[in-house]
Amino acid sequence: MSVVILDGSTVRGFVADEDAFARSVDARFDALDANGDGVLSRAELRRALESFRLLDGAGFGSAEPTPLPAEVAALYDAVFEQFDADHSGAVDRAEFRDEMRRIMLAVAEGLGSQPLQVAVDDEGGSFLLEAAEHEAATIAAKIEAQRAAEAAAK
Repeated sequence: MSVVILDGSTVRGFVADEDAFARSVDARFDALDANGDGVLSRAELRRALESFRLLDGAGFGSAEPTPLPAEVAALYDAVFEQFDADHSGAVDRAEFRDEMRRIMLAVAEGLGSQPLQVAVDDEGGSFLLEAAEHEAATIAAKIEAQRAAEAAAK
């Protein structure tokens, strides 16, 4: 577990760097594409969503009961339909990338401009961790360029 400090601009900057964002999303897509056929099936996307453990019911001390299997299935189906923009029954790389962009921009909007400490998983590959690392690398590159310019001016 790592703790990063970020705000909406951190996430927006990561999404705006199309090459870095595409590499990150494509790596996640490849990891989810268990059979390597180049598309995500309903089952492949569901396994990924289940790994987030958002529907454990008793998590975080909640008094809410565990959702019924039919409710869980309906939720996963609705999420799959969001990703499957062309309703082909499979999520291709472009659809996955587009939906992840929308999700990350919604996260950025939710974060706003106030810095926030966020605990992120080092193991599973977190888009928020990657966004924070991207911002740190961008800042380091700017500082290095400024130092090089100052050294050249002397």
